[in-house]
Amino acid sequence: METKEFKAESKRLLDMMINSIYTHREIFLRELLSNASDAIDKIYYKALTDDSLNFDKDSYYIKVTPDKNSRILKITDTGIGMTKEELENNLGTIAKSGSLAFKKENEIKDGYDIIGQFGVGFYSAFMVADEVSVISRALGSEEAYKWESKGADGYTITPCEKDSVGTEITLKMKENTEDENYDEYLEEYRLRSIIKKYSDFIRYPIKMDVTERKLKEGSENEYEDVAAEQTINSMVPIWRKNKKDLTTEDYEQFYAEKHYGFDKPLKHIHISVDGAVRYNAILYIPEKIPFDYYTQEFEKGLELYSNGVLIMNKCADLLPDYFSFVKGMVDSEDLSLNISREMLQHDRQLKLIAKNINKKIKSELLSILKNEPEKYEEFFKSFGRQLKYGVYSDYGTHKDELQDLLMFYSSKEKKLITLEEYVTKMPEDQRYIYYATGESNERIDKLPQTELVADKGYEILYFTDEIDEFAIRMLMSYKEKEFKSVSSGDLGFEVDENQDTAAEEQDNKELFDFMKKVLNDKVKDVKVSKRLKTHPVCLSTDGDVSIEMEKILNAMPNSQNVKADKILEINIHHDVFASLKEAFDKDQDKLTLYTNLLYNQALLIEGLPIEDPVEFTNDMCKVMV
Repeated sequence: METKEFKAESKRLLDMMINSIYTHREIFLRELLSNASDAIDKIYYKALTDDSLNFDKDSYYIKVTPDKNSRILKITDTGIGMTKEELENNLGTIAKSGSLAFKKENEIKDGYDIIGQFGVGFYSAFMVADEVSVISRALGSEEAYKWESKGADGYTITPCEKDSVGTEITLKMKENTEDENYDEYLEEYRLRSIIKKYSDFIRYPIKMDVTERKLKEGSENEYEDVAAEQTINSMVPIWRKNKKDLTTEDYEQFYAEKHYGFDKPLKHIHISVDGAVRYNAILYIPEKIPFDYYTQEFEKGLELYSNGVLIMNKCADLLPDYFSFVKGMVDSEDLSLNISREMLQHDRQLKLIAKNINKKIKSELLSILKNEPEKYEEFFKSFGRQLKYGVYSDYGTHKDELQDLLMFYSSKEKKLITLEEYVTKMPEDQRYIYYATGESNERIDKLPQTELVADKGYEILYFTDEIDEFAIRMLMSYKEKEFKSVSSGDLGFEVDENQDTAAEEQDNKELFDFMKKVLNDKVKDVKVSKRLKTHPVCLSTDGDVSIEMEKILNAMPNSQNVKADKILEINIHHDVFASLKEAFDKDQDKLTLYTNLLYNQALLIEGLPIEDPVEFTNDMCKVMV
């Protein structure tokens, strides 16, 4: 019996398979089951044009049979089978794909589709087996042939006997090593879990004899192990069912079965597209944030199937980062797959699917916002920060897409509102969207800088997330209304007409120059405040870096000690100002003391650290004696 050598390209691939090109060896079973499903599909296709063939789906199945004693695993199908020449072509040459050639020859467009390319997936068997044999009898033939190989050295093909049409693959499992336990692929529970994981939705029954412990007949307490054939896969995936036939409970059950989360999903999105690219998808917007969501360990992505066969557990390319909280799956008939089926070619179909999914998610979120605002508010409390990151990231590329989904706490409503709601309620004379930053809503409520804006009757948005101000700076404006901080040097409206700020500034120039000199480079300027009503002092900023940005940037690793250009604003109508003027005229040492105290007071209001706490407490004691 002559041993034939593999073609050069096949030999290289086989070497790679033996050394495990795949990340997980368990996928060998997925590949072989997909090939078996393809073989049955081929009979279905032939029956469409051959009146002599009657395709009764119930007569076709795949059988998985482990034998722990002989360390053999068999995969049997009732598919179309292979002739001697097809065994030679499909299993001896990787460049020729039996499934692909069959599909081209028959110009199949509708109905069932062929998932795998037999020659590629078949070689994955050598990741777990030392010896592989294939016995096959082709449809319409009385002859059967046996293909055998022990690896890269070559293969043999010999005549043999087989009672029925189809293919039987026998794997002689490798011996266990310190790193790999090949016995696990002979365990019933392990095989069942692999089938459920990857091949649960293959359209033909995958059968296996399953051992169950049952009460012995005629006995009250004596049990025995009984093996009975069971169908392991569910065959009909939920995403291929008609939406009208499914209930909310069905979707929630699928969410739980797939372990997408321990919560109940806030919303589900069922997509069925049959256009330029064909796919089905079920997406979920979770109710609660995963514990690891904002950690490096969190992996975004959707499960990706090709005709019911799991290709990737987490396909990150299907979701933008700002929608990374979405869970679910996509099943497509049109995706191109590479050699391992674990990495997708970044082709046009995948990008079209991703683009459409992105639109569907946004549309659903807007629908929740409009029709179920309380539910959306709960969602935003969990995942709003991620949407804000989306506005800021990639140099603001996605800001227009996400701006209508943003919410911020309102000084008037005392709850989260959208930018649309804010702008709709703006008075005619209001030119800007005002915001204030701080660690909490309660802290911002007490900020001196909010007094004048609030007194004008203008609503203020509260920014308490680190990302908020960065995102808004990237957004710049909403519906032609620019954003402006209440701590900005220029608030953008006229103050009390009776207040001649320029004259007051000039009258107190020497005093403010003295205070500025005392503070040295800590502040850019000391000036009369236009915004303060009841508070004696506050800090404002001049420039691109705000005080909140300074805090955030300096808290980061390897910070560059970023400084905002601070301006110390003095309320000249406060009683404290009279003390400043008196000290300037009579006791400049006391003015120095007051200046430092007011500056440190302004720092504390902003939540900034005092440079020298001991000196600050000593200054307070000096005032008290």
